[in-house]
Amino acid sequence: MEASYSTQTGETKTLGVVDFVVFASTLSVMLFIGLYFAMKSKKDHDPAEYLVAGRSMGVLPVSLSLAVTFLSALTLLGLPAEIYNYNTMFWWLALGMVLAVAGAAHVFNPVLYNIGITSVYEYIHMRYGRSVRVLVSFSWVIQTMSYMGTVLYAPSLALKTVSGMELWVSIVTVGCLVTLYTSLGGMKAVLWTDSFQAVLILVGLLSVFIQGCITIGGFGRAWDIASENSRIYFHDFSVDPRTRASFWSVVVGGGIMWMSYYSVSQSQVQRFLACHTLRKAQIAMWFSGVQLVVIVSLCCLVGVVLFAFYKDCHPLHYNIISNTDELLPLFVMDILGHLPGLPGIFLSCIFSGSLSCRCGVSVVD
Repeated sequence: MEASYSTQTGETKTLGVVDFVVFASTLSVMLFIGLYFAMKSKKDHDPAEYLVAGRSMGVLPVSLSLAVTFLSALTLLGLPAEIYNYNTMFWWLALGMVLAVAGAAHVFNPVLYNIGITSVYEYIHMRYGRSVRVLVSFSWVIQTMSYMGTVLYAPSLALKTVSGMELWVSIVTVGCLVTLYTSLGGMKAVLWTDSFQAVLILVGLLSVFIQGCITIGGFGRAWDIASENSRIYFHDFSVDPRTRASFWSVVVGGGIMWMSYYSVSQSQVQRFLACHTLRKAQIAMWFSGVQLVVIVSLCCLVGVVLFAFYKDCHPLHYNIISNTDELLPLFVMDILGHLPGLPGIFLSCIFSGSLSCRCGVSVVD
């Protein structure tokens, strides 16, 4: 089984059998984790065990899960394309995420954790009553369905070109896999699967970055090329709301927006509630913040290398790709297409971004 992709060099790059085996193997591991925890806890009927892992989880799996839930395939594909098309101002998002983590860990986390709830909607019920709880639950379901539609569609559209996989196959595969291992294994399966996905994301990004630097002749050369073409830019402190991306919009605006997700979104709250103590939950949040900074920075570094690689042949101008979501997959096939297995790891990396995003188990009403 092979899928072909023509690059700007005119050559045909293919995803071979090894790449598909690597991809299928990673999906199988995720399913196995769900089955393992389903068998392990089949005699345990405690709802807290299923919803918040019995509040018995350690810092490492919770922090990894918090980090990858914060991200999506849109981030992994979009940030490099942002640097390629504009500049590095969005790199300030890493600082905004740190502010979001600080607010969540020390303002919202203690309140929700000490109440002893298993769902953020329990808190809403306790404070405002059932009718408000139902209304908020309904709005969250609608918002999440809309968001997940984009999260699943955008990477599937980009990866269709790389893998030859039809859009509906990609979307159905991701949806069914997440539903299966989540419903079978509960929150423990979600946390450990997210941890595995975090490793895949890191390995995938590092593979692309390192091989990209080797191909170009070193990161220093890539940075110089990007700088000469006005892509290295950090000092836009404009307060004009019409500015596309300034320090204030990215750090303050982005920080507040992400703090809302990190603090009161059921997907995030349910994860830090799985920690054994409040202190461990706060430590897990800070560790996840470090991981977020690393992943966001890697995405931006990949964007710098991406621009340097295509500076003399912009794929969109030559109709090699139809939209910027396909930039990173095109880059991967250009630099990793001759190395069996590594494109498969990248495919797993992007799918991990979709699988981990907003995944959780809960009762909203």
